Amino acid sequence: MKKAINAAGIKALLHDGMTIMSGGFMAVGAPEKLIDLLIEHDIKEITLITTDTGSPGKGVSKLIAQKRVKKLYASHIGTNPETGQQMCDGSLEVELVPQGTLAERIRSAGAGLGGVLTPTGLGTIVAENKPVIEVNGQPFLLETPLKADLAIIRGSVVDKRGNIHYHKTTQNFNPLMATAADVVIVEPVELVEVGDIAPETIHTPSLYVDHIYMEEHA
Repeated sequence: MKKAINAAGIKALLHDGMTIMSGGFMAVGAPEKLIDLLIEHDIKEITLITTDTGSPGKGVSKLIAQKRVKKLYASHIGTNPETGQQMCDGSLEVELVPQGTLAERIRSAGAGLGGVLTPTGLGTIVAENKPVIEVNGQPFLLETPLKADLAIIRGSVVDKRGNIHYHKTTQNFNPLMATAADVVIVEPVELVEVGDIAPETIHTPSLYVDHIYMEEHA
């Protein structure tokens, strides 16, 4: 299988200081095994783009607990006390991004756009140091694209070419992030043959997927 990659192959793609996107919402649809590999391979100084930092012991919260993240872009952190603590003590730089804006900034990167205009955040700290552009007399913030060196996502059903179907709410940010990174690795829950996923139920086409993580078994 051309896109198959194991832990050793993933290690060769990693380096300290990377910008990494991780799918999931409150760890639902998070690529838990790939997150564990980041810790196992001792990757540090990560700039992390994710919708939230989950709750202790789940999803990217493990990266926060291990202090592997230098800067965080997220919509909320309230369910993970460790994130708040690190933000307050200055060991973690946090940029809180309204969730719709976060999605649009990622989408902009994937679509090759220069950014998105939004009224969300005007008159708040979200607007600090950001351009304000007037359109038809109405002010908008210019929010710039968010792109990553690596996106780690999880697919409910993945075929051997890399087409992905997400089950229910596990879809969340995974499809957007698959478009907005230099390298995309999917962690499949179920791996199937090409043709086993009905074309109309494919959420992420294979052209966005570089690697399919395959665990090694003794």
